[in-house]
Amino acid sequence: MAGTTTVADVMAELAELEDPKAREVNERHGDDHGVNLTKLRALAKRLKTQQDLARELWATDDTAAKLLALLICRPKAFERDELDAMLRAARTPKVHDWLVNYVVKKNPHAEDLRVAWSADPDPVVASAGWALTTERVAKKPEGLDLDRLLDVIEAEMKDAPDRLQWAMNHCLAQIGIEHPEHRARALAIGERLEVLKDYPTSPGCTSPYAPTWINEMVRRRQTETVA
Repeated sequence: MAGTTTVADVMAELAELEDPKAREVNERHGDDHGVNLTKLRALAKRLKTQQDLARELWATDDTAAKLLALLICRPKAFERDELDAMLRAARTPKVHDWLVNYVVKKNPHAEDLRVAWSADPDPVVASAGWALTTERVAKKPEGLDLDRLLDVIEAEMKDAPDRLQWAMNHCLAQIGIEHPEHRARALAIGERLEVLKDYPTSPGCTSPYAPTWINEMVRRRQTETVA
């Protein structure tokens, strides 16, 4: 299928993969498509990397097509302004998350976009900036002002819109997990703000409530170290 595939070919195949039950589940999470993601990934594997086709699929504005585009694109091939426009057109949570995690994080403009998006007045765009900041907190914290990040989280997370609040909370937890010198303050902020304290958590999963999350991840690492 790779090589001479047209957008029409792919859209026809996506239509065949449409599953009403999958759509029902996805729509509960704000994602308007009915394609099983395992099957979508299998299709992407067959298509392999095709940057031009990826751009054409993205332009359809169909959610399943956009997700597929993110799987077959070449992340480093996008220009900064192109990625900015794509994020603002992402619409659904899954497209937004895959764009940030699978494409932007691998792009040379990631740091520039992180700074710009973090200050954006649109809370969904800002949440992408925080997601990129969380990545740096974990993997490349040099140059980040963690005290200032904690100041902003302490002042703004409690009243932030859902997507932004979730991203800021993840950053708070990551600071507490990865940086022992800031752990006590991160725990204190989480305990005082109580963000996501009552979030329903499946058995075997770690609560997103930052103090629980931090303590559990630190405990696991200490157990692994001893073992």
